[in-house]
Amino acid sequence: MDSLTTAGLGARRNEDIALDLLKFVVSTTGVARPATASTGFGGSTAPKPEEQVDHLLELYGRCLKAVEGKGAQA
Repeated sequence: MDSLTTAGLGARRNEDIALDLLKFVVSTTGVARPATASTGFGGSTAPKPEEQVDHLLELYGRCLKAVEGKGAQA
């Protein structure tokens, strides 16, 4: 029980950090924003919700690997 009461006092799980990183990336890049209509040739259509979810889950996995230090090494 002692470990449960001290869990929120500073130590954060990698999953929480990866989620915050995902939120930052999405908010700064606009990955999940719907496509806006524009004048001219609009050949591309808005991605389906399922495709957006798949993309966000893949991005979360990449964020988690980066937090854990298992990302691609240059």
